[in-house]
Amino acid sequence: METFRTVEELRRWSRAQHAVGLTVGLVPTMGALHAGHASLIHTAALRCQRVVTSLFVNPTQFGPNEDYDKYPRRFEADCALAAQAGASAIFAPTAAEIYPAGAATFVEVEGLSSRLDGQSRPGHFRGVTTVVTKLLLAAEPDYAFFGQKDAAQVAVLRRMVEDLRLAVELVVCPIVREADGLALSSRNSYLSASERKQALVLSHAVRAVEATFAAGERARTALLNVARKTLSTEPAVKLDYLELVDWKTLLPVATAASGTLFALAAYVGPTRLIDNTVLGEQG
Repeated sequence: METFRTVEELRRWSRAQHAVGLTVGLVPTMGALHAGHASLIHTAALRCQRVVTSLFVNPTQFGPNEDYDKYPRRFEADCALAAQAGASAIFAPTAAEIYPAGAATFVEVEGLSSRLDGQSRPGHFRGVTTVVTKLLLAAEPDYAFFGQKDAAQVAVLRRMVEDLRLAVELVVCPIVREADGLALSSRNSYLSASERKQALVLSHAVRAVEATFAAGERARTALLNVARKTLSTEPAVKLDYLELVDWKTLLPVATAASGTLFALAAYVGPTRLIDNTVLGEQG
């Protein structure tokens, strides 16, 4: 497995793959890889003949007082996991490589970027769309793979790709969960044993809403009340947002339908976690 540190190295490699008729997949990550990332890389390897995984903790998507400095960085372990999952190459640039001195260009999707996580974390999605655009321009992939856990991010990136007419297909892969239901996240490593138990209430709320929808309920108020009742069983978990939205626009809907996104974010201790489900599409 090759490792690239510069945009030029990665671009040269990708163009060499395309020159001999091979397809290239990109799996953008911030490192601290886990089984969810491995699933993305494995899916990419099934779909593409070459797969590059980026390992870059992107400073522009972290707000003041967020966890940029303590975000886990495990380069050797990440490379090993990526290789085992099917990656052909690693892209691990420095911040200076991605954001050259004096850089003044950013990419922003107006409207969508201020909803859900964007409302809670102003500027977050501008950082995401900017870095993903830079990664897409560097890797020139045929496909880019993202997890449904970051559903709001998916909506923003889909709109960005559509608006900019980028020559890439975004592939969204299902949420990967622990055996007890907790959605896999690099931030789960921050949780204490008691917080880890409390965090399960997020997936319990997701399952409760899924079951209520499956039983025929479609009203926004009723579905969100089911979630609130479930979340109330863990009063130490502090809700950030709880929403039922159109997955394309991230705007609230009064009545759920197949394809409606139920999403929530909450603080478990100091750790912010997210979870979601696309109603009518769960397994």
